Amino acid sequence: MTALVQPRLINEPFGDAGLLLDLRFGGRAILFDLGDLTALSAREILRVSHVFVSHMHMDHFAGFDRLLRLSLYRDKRVHIVGPPGLVRAVKAKLSAYTWNLLDESSHDFTIMASDWTEAGWTAHAVFRARKAFSLEDEPCPTDVLPLDDPEFQVEAATLDHGIPCLAFAFQEKRRINVHKVRLDALGLPVGPWLTEAKRAARSDADGGTQFTPIEGRRITLHELFGLGALRSAPGQRIVYATDLAFHPENVSRLCGLARGADQLFIEGGFLQEDRHLAASKKHLTAAQAGEIARLAGVRSACQMHFSPRYLLREHELSAEFRRNYDPAAPEAERAGQRAYPYPEHADMNSKARRNPP
Repeated sequence: MTALVQPRLINEPFGDAGLLLDLRFGGRAILFDLGDLTALSAREILRVSHVFVSHMHMDHFAGFDRLLRLSLYRDKRVHIVGPPGLVRAVKAKLSAYTWNLLDESSHDFTIMASDWTEAGWTAHAVFRARKAFSLEDEPCPTDVLPLDDPEFQVEAATLDHGIPCLAFAFQEKRRINVHKVRLDALGLPVGPWLTEAKRAARSDADGGTQFTPIEGRRITLHELFGLGALRSAPGQRIVYATDLAFHPENVSRLCGLARGADQLFIEGGFLQEDRHLAASKKHLTAAQAGEIARLAGVRSACQMHFSPRYLLREHELSAEFRRNYDPAAPEAERAGQRAYPYPEHADMNSKARRNPP
């Protein structure tokens, strides 16, 4: 079935972490993190409606300026969600520039920035080009999730990177595809009515809900599925996790978010021989990232955000990741790269297998 979203890492493995989710049928896109965006075309960036920032370290937030510059003279709205401090960071970015040429006649470009935690939203503000990006405080959203769209939702979990760092999960609510051959056989045209039918199906509307594909002819949602014109499948789940320390609470939180995901994009930029260096920087080794992917039972895992110290050793990072992620890899092969090497974690592997977090 045709996927709703096409995920793509913005940069090569040694570049800044970042993921673009191109919504195939929505004419828009979602960004996870705002690091170096030069690999994205202006057209791709202008499709972005929502940005989810893991944390405000420079390599995850420096791309804000490119997003701002390309969007400034457009009538559009961009939502930016991040951990506590995101609103303050957006305000600081905007305050660094002089906006004396902006007024009520300027394009209606608006940034909506929000601080999110599991306990609730802690700050929400609006910055409008027509008001020279002065901060406008607004009531915080009432939604529990960072985003709840009619077709999908974005979930998050707070991880420890020495500071709060968010991992995100894109969850398609229900995948509905049109079987064009069956549609043609039934003499039904494509058109806006199909969009309405798919939206109704995703919201679990009553099977008797009717649509008018052509004048004088009505068809129910039940008939569309029964006759094979519409088909349904579980929605995609895509998880993005970067910059996290390797300890039991982080592993448990991330595995909970990524459980059974179709795709996991996860940092894993240090070799296991340098695990103490990775720990001091609160990052994962490749082996640790692979172990998390395996414990979470994800269908596919992609390693990213490599440390530049391994510029000529990329294959070693990839090999350690695959050995720990691939369930078919021999136990003896994984043992040399065990992701839980510290004395205080000596029995964590066996416990994790008996009771996955």
